Order: sequence, then structure tokens, then C-alpha cells
Amino acid sequence: MPAAKATETAPLAWTRASREPDYRVWLIISLGALLVLRLLAVVLAKTDLFFDEAQYWAWSRDLAFGYFSKPPLIAWIIRSATSVCGNSEWCVRAPAPILYAVTAAFVFLAARALYDDRIGFWSGIVFATLPGVAFSSGLISTDVPLLACWSIALFAWIRLVQSRRMADAILMGAALGLGLLAKYAAIYFLLCAGLDAWRDKEARSALREGRGLAAGTIALAVVAPNLLWNAAHGFATFSHTAANAHWRGAPIHVGAAVDFLGAQFGTFGPILFAAFIVIARAAFRRGCEQPECRLLAFSLPMLMLITMQALFSRALANWAAVAYPAAAILVAVVLLRARPRLFRISLGLHLVAALVIALAPVFAPNLAKLGQPTSNPLVRVLGWREVATAAQETADMQGAKAILTDDREATAEFLYYLRNTSLPVVVWPRGPTPLDHFEMTRPYTPSTPQPLLYVTLRQAPKSITEHFSTATMVGQDSFPTVAPARMARFYLLAEPRQ
Repeated sequence: MPAAKATETAPLAWTRASREPDYRVWLIISLGALLVLRLLAVVLAKTDLFFDEAQYWAWSRDLAFGYFSKPPLIAWIIRSATSVCGNSEWCVRAPAPILYAVTAAFVFLAARALYDDRIGFWSGIVFATLPGVAFSSGLISTDVPLLACWSIALFAWIRLVQSRRMADAILMGAALGLGLLAKYAAIYFLLCAGLDAWRDKEARSALREGRGLAAGTIALAVVAPNLLWNAAHGFATFSHTAANAHWRGAPIHVGAAVDFLGAQFGTFGPILFAAFIVIARAAFRRGCEQPECRLLAFSLPMLMLITMQALFSRALANWAAVAYPAAAILVAVVLLRARPRLFRISLGLHLVAALVIALAPVFAPNLAKLGQPTSNPLVRVLGWREVATAAQETADMQGAKAILTDDREATAEFLYYLRNTSLPVVVWPRGPTPLDHFEMTRPYTPSTPQPLLYVTLRQAPKSITEHFSTATMVGQDSFPTVAPARMARFYLLAEPRQ
């Protein structure tokens, strides 16, 4: 009889197992659909490059191991993409949705290693549909490769703690090194791993027997060329990063901290960020168990640090972006267990938001007319092509040999939109030492070909026009879709004074 019972129950068990969805297949289908939507949106977008995007493209024309304000990985990625599909806006941006699909896949792998395929699937979907990810998928920025590298390093760390394999330590070190080449915020990973190891015996054991040393050595070797570049350029990137922090001391800026935390409700989603706060508060009051403690160690510290940064200076919403791969897993598992209906509502809202955010750039010229230009974010990615075209036409008409600008934004946009002309673009240095990459690499000097067409989107400072014996205003044009200034003025400059 026992054998017969086993025979009778086996088909039932097999049937239940066969009904379990293959979450890996569903993840590929879901992320693939999102990727196709976002790539189509990038291709059909009617927006110009944002000035940061144009700057990164300009860097990609001159490959190096470092740049004034950022490490080099973003430029390398753009150069790789444009080598395949050209220099159009969509090609410059195409790596963003692709890399976010990779990031979501590694969030799935990390969650599956901690829990199971089901939690892994929903964690990957949660991350892929975060409002901040939906927005960032339409732009190319340093956060895109940073989050991809971070999610790979997080997965490797989880596997290292579980298996103590040297291969996982090597993967973690390589991912961390590449993350540092994307953005120095990757250094937070060391803090998170240190906190996890401080609380957890298994994590401490994972770093022994040379595994921690191997990971650190590989990470250092990967980032070493950038460190050497900085040493050769007066540690320009480090100085810029420190200047961005700009701690002013007392008094503290409570409003800035509130603004930063408020922005996280929009970046992570209102329901998910509220759930994260509740989970973190409960962990402080009652403690936590693994693997939730590990996920908190890789998410909460950055949010706390950047909130402190906002208190003493300022902080942008994306500065805590590396918190969200682990946070996505944490809120997914808790809400699926305790509040599945709330989880479904949040996911539905994020899917709708992802669709709207993807389609908005396609209709950008019409949407930019809504409301005031100063409050419409689409205005910041419209009009630059027209300004550059007007500058080129004026330069041709006046016989100018070069274009002079007075800020980083205009320089980046002109370099991109005048890329098919022979007109050199130079920038007026604002001080004795460079304040941005263009001042370092293409400043105005007396040897710059003349006459110059000086293009400014503000009132021309006398320190520039009075530097030349000839300074004639040769035109001005209004560009309603360029923010924050909407009047371009053109001056023909020649004969610099001694």
C-alpha cells in the first residue's frame, strides 16, 4: 500500500509543479517588452540632448581615462554605441534602456539567490518600473552604468556570502571597479558591505581566506587608470566631486532635506517609499533578520547619508540611486507577503507612469507649450538645435572663424549640434584655473582663430566684450523653448586688447 500511495500522489505533485510559472521566461518576456517600448520611445523622441548628455557625447569624441567632473565609463559607452548606430540623439541614449534591462535582470538574480524565483521575478519588475528608472531610461547619464555595476556587485556579494567562492569575489571586485569608473558613488558599496559584515558572521567569513583581498585588489586595478589620470590632472574629478558636496556647516537646511526625501517618493514611488520607511522604522525598533538585514544594509545607509548631505548643503534626487536595487527587493518581498493588494496597486500605478514617461518625449514640442516654460521640464531638452543652427548661419554670414561661448551648457550643445561643421567651439575661462572640462580642454586663448562669433544666452558681461577692440552685436534671436534663458545674442569679436 505505501508504494501505491506514492504512485497515486506523484502525478498530483507533478501537476502542481507543472503549473508553477517559469519566472525566468516571464522575466525575459516582461523586460523585453519594456525594453522595446523604451527603445521605440527613444527613437521617436522629439527632444534635443540635455546638456549633460551633449557633454558626455563630446567626451566620447576624445577618449581618455578621466574627465573633469566624472570618471570615463559613460564616454566609453557612448563611443561604443555611436560607433554602431551613428551620432543621432536616439543612438546616444540607446544604451540607457538596454543597461536598465541588465540591471533589472541582476536584481532578479540577487533576489532569487536570497529567496526564490517568484520573489526574484517581482523584484526585477519592481525595479524596472520604478518612476525614476522609467524617467532615466530616456536619458543617458552616469547613473545608468553605475546601477548596472552596482546590481552585479550586489548579486556577487550575496553569492559570496552563501558560497564563499573565489569566483564571486572576482566578479564583485570587477563590478565594483567598473562602478567606480561610472561614478564615484560606487564607493558606498564598501560601506554597505562593511555594515553587513559587521552584523553578520557569515558575511565576515566570506571575506576571509583572501576573498576580500582579491575583490579589493581587482577593484583597485580596474579603477587605477582613472586614479592615475586624476593625479596627472591635479585631481580634477575629486575636487569637482568635493565641490558638489559643498558642506556649509551651520545652520542646517531642513527644507533641503525635506525636499530630498519628498523627491524619493517620486523616484521610488509613493507606496514603495512609504513601505520602505515603515520597514526601516520597524527594523530600528525591533531589529531584523537575514536576509532583510542585508537588504537594509545595502539601501538605508545611502538614504541616510544623502539626507545628511541635504541638511548641510544640497542633494539631488538621484544621489541615492544605488539604494534602490536592494530596496526594490526588500519592499517587494515584504509587500507580497503582508500587503499583496497594495503591491498590485503600486505596480499598476508604476506601469501607467512608465508608459506616460516613455511617450512624453515623443510629444515634447506640444507638451512644452503647456504651463510656464520655467516650470516645464521638457523645455530644458528643446530648442538647442535651433540655437546652434542660428549660430552657424550667423557665423557664416559674418565670416567668423570660431564660436565663443560663456558656459558649459552652451559649449556642450554647440559641440554636438555643430559636429558636422569645421567651426571650432571655445569657451571663455571664468578664472585662473578651469572650472569645467571645456575650460580645461578648449579655453579661449589669443591664438584662437578670429574673428569670433560670441554667442550668449544672457546679458553679455563687459569682461568679455571689453577684452576686444572690436565688439559688435550682429543679431539676436528669441528661442521660447530654451530654458532658463530664451534670448540668444550674437557678437562679432576681434582684435583682443593687450
